[in-house]
Amino acid sequence: MAGGTLYLVATPIGNLGDVTLRAIEILRAVPLIAAEDTRISRRLLVRHEIKTRTISYHAQSDAGRAAALLAHLRGGADLALVADAGTPAISDPGSELAAAWAAEGGRVEAIPGASAVLVAVAASGLAGPRWAFEGFLPRSGRERRERIGRIAADERGAVIFEAPGRMRATLADLAAGCGPDRPGAVCRELTKLHEQVVRGPLADLVTAVEDGSIPTRGEVVIIVGWDAAAVARGPGAGAGSTTEVDERAALREVDRLVAGGLGRALAARRVAAATGIPRRRLYRAT
Repeated sequence: MAGGTLYLVATPIGNLGDVTLRAIEILRAVPLIAAEDTRISRRLLVRHEIKTRTISYHAQSDAGRAAALLAHLRGGADLALVADAGTPAISDPGSELAAAWAAEGGRVEAIPGASAVLVAVAASGLAGPRWAFEGFLPRSGRERRERIGRIAADERGAVIFEAPGRMRATLADLAAGCGPDRPGAVCRELTKLHEQVVRGPLADLVTAVEDGSIPTRGEVVIIVGWDAAAVARGPGAGAGSTTEVDERAALREVDRLVAGGLGRALAARRVAAATGIPRRRLYRAT
């Protein structure tokens, strides 16, 4: 069909120097840039003397904004879409617009660049040869427990985005669900001045947040390391043995929480919520 091209342009995740020459060319050439937050994007545009008109497009934008952008493309004009950092449509706005334009037969091009996912995987050294991107976990409830349960049962590494204020709770739930000794990493403020990558067992990462060694500030990526023990057991290991390992790990996490001053009932309830193991079983075993 006749129409413009929708460019999904990756932008730096911190250091403004991490932008590709092609991205700069596209941002200069298109007549309009749709930005998640125009104030944040303006820093990059000013740095590279890009004077293209910008318009906001974010998760809270109403349907009218998406309709206007599609009309812009239908009219034959190109459009660049940028997120605050990284690649649009990866835990950021953009996937719905791209899908809608592609469904109409429109051209969608991704302009590659910086990615918090790939930087964290490379810097941590723990994700293993195969890993899964989980994005942001559900905040609470059954859906969260089930998602953590699937991560725990998967031998692959996992990449998780998290807000700094929820980092400690998520690490604690991962330690309870995946086992306190499963390796992990917290990758914070990647490519920025105060970049920090802390590796260790999940339980130790919880402690590091609690004692301030890992500040609860900035952008956070959590890596759950690949389960080398599960790979070594191979596909012949029965479900019963895996269940026993999971329950022992959950009991160790209850003991750790109690040693840290939490009441047994509350510790058992918290671990049960993260793992799905009955609270009474965990409480009695302690």
